[in-house]
Amino acid sequence: MQKSTEEYMLEMGKKAKEASRILSNLGTDIKNKALKNMAANLILDCDKILSANQKDVAAAMGKGISESLIDRLILDKKRIEAMSKAIETIAALNDPINDILEMKHMPNDLRIGRMRVPLGVIGIIYESRPNVTADASALCLKSSNAVILRGGSDAINSNIEIANSLKAAIIESGLPEATLQYVETTDRAAVDILMKLNDYIDVLIPRGGAALINNIVKNSSVPVIKTGVGNCHIFVDESADFKMAEDIIVNSKTQKPGVCNAMETLLVHEKIAASFLPSLCQKLHSLSVELRGCANCKSIVSTVNLATEEDYETEFLDLILAIKVVPSLEAAMEHIYKYGTNHSEAIITNNYINSQRFLKEVDAAAVYVNASTRFTDGSEFGFGGEIGISTQKLHARGPMGVNELTTTKYVIYGEGQIR
Repeated sequence: MQKSTEEYMLEMGKKAKEASRILSNLGTDIKNKALKNMAANLILDCDKILSANQKDVAAAMGKGISESLIDRLILDKKRIEAMSKAIETIAALNDPINDILEMKHMPNDLRIGRMRVPLGVIGIIYESRPNVTADASALCLKSSNAVILRGGSDAINSNIEIANSLKAAIIESGLPEATLQYVETTDRAAVDILMKLNDYIDVLIPRGGAALINNIVKNSSVPVIKTGVGNCHIFVDESADFKMAEDIIVNSKTQKPGVCNAMETLLVHEKIAASFLPSLCQKLHSLSVELRGCANCKSIVSTVNLATEEDYETEFLDLILAIKVVPSLEAAMEHIYKYGTNHSEAIITNNYINSQRFLKEVDAAAVYVNASTRFTDGSEFGFGGEIGISTQKLHARGPMGVNELTTTKYVIYGEGQIR
């Protein structure tokens, strides 16, 4: 008899909880062996994964999905090799579990410390990025957590094939089968049930667009770590080096426009707007970027479309850029405060005082001086990969690697002390 979605998800939760107890006591060598096997399996199963991915890409194209979003979905041999390499990097990281973060010697001779421990069972709900399946599985295993993955329907074939490849390596390494579980049904009820499995899941991490994240945050009774909507800004200060600014802007907008750390709004100081914007806009136009600017911007570059209020609120995830000319650093920071999503913000400047004010006063998970916002990424930060980029202040913030998938417990050593 076929199981209902509720029965399917409940069984998955129970198995994950049981597996998490075993995983919490695994040695580093066992985990690293499994991770290396997972990395090797992705290469061995490359053709099967690519074949599954072609089905997903064809279906996405049939739905008229934008090129930038399809780019997030597409896999090729190089991308699978990168996924494998990321898992190898994660295997080489220090194991955070059982690390003692501090130890205090109290006046009564008690020694009180804090030890890193796994979160337990992590549920991850994400959209059309198959590499998340590999990154999340590896990071959760390295941090001794069981994981339940639920990817988007657009990548269902790719995700199942990747998960099967990783799971085979996990079983071969002698780890519990439920270390990694992938929700293979596209029934949306599965997400609703996942959000209520408080007895089995310790934390949910949504990774995707605003609609997905807001749904999970509003409706989950399982604790949520909010990740990623990225309405990211770059402010070009009056002292900026124009060549540096242009290079950073082009990279932040065009290198991979369909990701959360791509720049969506450019702010330019009014004192340099007339000399800086024409050449920049010409360059961006040549790269097929649609430009939507304020009235001041349009008066300088007539080919720019007039921006609306909604444009400054939008995470385009496409080759579209909003531009605004601002009178000061303060005005730029005020704009970011109003429209930003606490993700990644950058200033291009040669003024040290302005750079330090920007770093201190702008509220975001990552704040840059003279660098592209595209660096807000777990692999770029040396984490091997990431579960997502947390834009909240509890429990983690910024790219989430293995350390962010742990919590702590107090450990106390005594010699018979009583209170």
